[in-house]
Amino acid sequence: MNRRQPVYLEKVVYNLRGGFLVRPLSITVALGFAGGALSSLEKAYPAIGGLVPRMLFPSRADHQVAQTILTTIASSVMTVVSIVFAIMLMSLTLASMQFSPRIIVSFTKDRVTQWTLGVFLGTFSYCVSALPAARSIPPFAPIATVTGAMLLGFICVVWLMFFIHHISQGISVNFIVDRIATETEAMIDEMMPKPMGEWTGNVNLPADERHEAYFVASITSGYIRHIDLEKLYKFASSRHRCIKVIRRVGHFVPEGVNLISISGIEPLGQEQTKEILSAFDIGPTRTLQQDVEFGVLQIVDVALRAISPAVNDPSTAICCIDHLSRILILFGSRKPPIECRYDSEGVLRLYCPVMGLDRMVHSAFDQIRSYSKGDAAVSLRMLRALSDVSNTVQTQEARVMLAEMGRRILTGVASTLAEEELKEMRARMHTLDRLARA
Repeated sequence: MNRRQPVYLEKVVYNLRGGFLVRPLSITVALGFAGGALSSLEKAYPAIGGLVPRMLFPSRADHQVAQTILTTIASSVMTVVSIVFAIMLMSLTLASMQFSPRIIVSFTKDRVTQWTLGVFLGTFSYCVSALPAARSIPPFAPIATVTGAMLLGFICVVWLMFFIHHISQGISVNFIVDRIATETEAMIDEMMPKPMGEWTGNVNLPADERHEAYFVASITSGYIRHIDLEKLYKFASSRHRCIKVIRRVGHFVPEGVNLISISGIEPLGQEQTKEILSAFDIGPTRTLQQDVEFGVLQIVDVALRAISPAVNDPSTAICCIDHLSRILILFGSRKPPIECRYDSEGVLRLYCPVMGLDRMVHSAFDQIRSYSKGDAAVSLRMLRALSDVSNTVQTQEARVMLAEMGRRILTGVASTLAEEELKEMRARMHTLDRLARA
């Protein structure tokens, strides 16, 4: 069980951080505990109630007033929570139909939404925890506790207005795309912290290391979301083997399909096979744990919906292309993760393919290029985005690859657009070619 702990904990932390469980539950429990603790403390030390101004709670000995205030606040808060979150889910459903179903995942990670749910449920928990303290025999009214509930009720009113304002902005396409791009950039910073010093294309496995003698198949179907490379490297080094990961993060692997290959004639035992497979987190959906391409594909989905004949919204597609360019610029400026890991004697122990800049560019623009052949504005913006990326990359190989993508865009629109519209595109293509020759 301990062998699965690193990947398992990574999966649990990622899921809980992006859901409506940990933060709202923590706030709810904390405020519920505060309501019960404050009422108990006030019962033990009645002088605490005397610190509350009389104008806030004139009936200091009337327990029924305290019960009424706590009950009213608790019931009102739960009613507001039900209505507001029902409206929010309806808005998200409409937004997912217009943009992409994948954007719902990003909304569950929104901290404002998590705090809103936590504050409202926490206020309800506070009132329920404090309610038993207000009793008639012997008569007691928790004045300070009720004042705290009134303060929480006022906070809920202010927070509700802020939340409505936040949601009205949150379902706009610019906000959605910017949030996805920001999350993707954060993943790039985590996966690729060092500045790029070499070409970011894919590094092939050395020819003398292509001995694939024994394969380990996946025992489940799903997308590879996280790989514990350190665990695989230690396993291979301790047993003097070479492990080659066949499918990288983000790929779908069906059950029974080969996942890795291990050098050596003697096959692994059952326990060793389980240990290796425990280094992989495979699930039904792609995530941004290690999958930088997934963020790009989410933005591409929004752009494709926008340029479809049913929607016909090129401005949204242009916005998506702008944010794709910022991701590619950051990605192209960083050194990619190491594909080949050697031991102290120079023997290859682990090979895990990673995504290079060339593949990222194709993921970002191939589908948009295919569906926007009749749209001059979108095609122009793609050429400008390629020029921006080409101005920032450090190697000629990358600039040549970007120029080739630009030629594909120009070739695609040449048969559908007028010569006047093609003139500006050829000028931008000339800039790409000049950068490629520099």
